Amino acid sequence: MKGRIFTEQERQILADIIVHRRTEFGENFINEEIPDTKIERLLLAALLGPSVGFSQPWEFVIIRDSSIKAKIKASFERENKKAKEIFKDRPLYNNFQLEGITTTPINIAVFYKPSLTPVMGQTSMDKVGPYSVCLAIQNLWLMARAENIGLGWVSILDEKEVKTILNAPPENELIAYLCLGYVTEFTERPLLEIVNWEKRKLKEAVIYYDGYQGSRE
Repeated sequence: MKGRIFTEQERQILADIIVHRRTEFGENFINEEIPDTKIERLLLAALLGPSVGFSQPWEFVIIRDSSIKAKIKASFERENKKAKEIFKDRPLYNNFQLEGITTTPINIAVFYKPSLTPVMGQTSMDKVGPYSVCLAIQNLWLMARAENIGLGWVSILDEKEVKTILNAPPENELIAYLCLGYVTEFTERPLLEIVNWEKRKLKEAVIYYDGYQGSRE
């Protein structure tokens, strides 16, 4: 077999990184700068993500400016007020600090940029373009965990408002707004699992064979 072959030890390291990846909430971040060299490694990992037709349809906006973060945070607060009303029957929601926009040294807005020409593999399912961007984000996320850097994905935002704040091109689609920083701890289990917000689904409940009417075994 040609090409790079990985050892059992290397496979276990990757498995450990996947198992211990976390979504970080605002209260867990600490005020400590991240070296530029580490941010570059995270971005390189993202740029090596798979993409439909090798289209690489992603663009990244690195945000350090506190005034820009404050505007994004204001958007979050407005949207989160709506979310609190939606989850008013679950008081635990109000206990979460769901973002670290202004408390993390680095924010990254990740955009999908549609191609002006047909993309191989995207002619029937247009959504695989944005999905490709998600794969780049996962690469970045796993590399962040390998660097012992925490990451939170803030999705309670008004996309149009964020695009305006960042002067994004009209055709670009905001896929993710990420907060990156060092944390006080990496919990053994995801926080929302620890507090019983949701339970982890068993694989037997989500894996089918040969279609939904087929056997689960």
